[in-house]
Amino acid sequence: MKIFSSVNDVKDIPALVGEALKLKKDPFAFQHLGKNKTLCLVFLNPSLRTRISTQKAALNLGMNVIVLNIDKEGWALELRDGVVMNGTTVEHIREAAGVMGEYSDIIGVRSFPGLKNREEDYSEHIFNKFVEFCKVPVVSLESATRHPLQSLADLVTIEELKTVSRPKVVLTWAPHIKPLPQAVPNSFAEWMCKANVDFTIAHPAGYELSADFTNGATITHNQDEAIKDADFIYVKNWSAYEPYGAVTTGNEDWMLTNEKLKQAPNAKVMHCLPVRRNLELSDEVLDGPQAVVIHEAGNRVWAAQAVLKQMLEGL
Repeated sequence: MKIFSSVNDVKDIPALVGEALKLKKDPFAFQHLGKNKTLCLVFLNPSLRTRISTQKAALNLGMNVIVLNIDKEGWALELRDGVVMNGTTVEHIREAAGVMGEYSDIIGVRSFPGLKNREEDYSEHIFNKFVEFCKVPVVSLESATRHPLQSLADLVTIEELKTVSRPKVVLTWAPHIKPLPQAVPNSFAEWMCKANVDFTIAHPAGYELSADFTNGATITHNQDEAIKDADFIYVKNWSAYEPYGAVTTGNEDWMLTNEKLKQAPNAKVMHCLPVRRNLELSDEVLDGPQAVVIHEAGNRVWAAQAVLKQMLEGL
């Protein structure tokens, strides 16, 4: 594995999920793979789970880890080609990524979308430029359109906790105070559409995701109908794909509550975190027995470790 940016980079999804669960039972079995190897984690945006879980996963594999908050600790990057750099940017991404590749065996990159220009965001120009110029394997720590490490951890969690062979999984939109990217729901939908699950997406009218990510999913505007008898309910806010980045008001009743969960008494409630309490999810749900958000976050380590292990095996 040279690139991990989406489910399409995985040759055998069940095998990768199985590898993550094996590593969870024996985290230090492959430390020889990472000995004298360096992982550089490059963050252009904030991070908690992705940062710590990927760092821990690399340490479990015996790697050295460098973490760079390039938006605060590095030079201002120029992403455009052919420009005269007489403004605020100091270093071109061609040199920056190339140098990082000299110092690293694997690079991880996190970069959020601007939510202003859909064509630019969905071209994944930042992530792709790192891939082009660093010349070492690259793992997405979340990009403009996807969050594959989160989605792999989500699938690991579902596989680990499911009580039926083909569980009903529902992705439901939740309210928020500002426009959020489509990366997490895009990615979750993309992975679920390739997994052995019965997958439904529920959202208010106007919040349709790109069909490129939802092919195979059942899509509805009726949240109650969607979550009835669900085995897993994945809660997440996102802004509109069209018009890009837009949000509408009047959907506050989409917050998941215990009253709504009466329709799915055995459902496990998931969220990628961070979560805004009593806006996206109520206290009663998050603090109740059906929430598995901490367990899910714990599986971020094993998802990252499974991916890094495959990359190290290919070096």
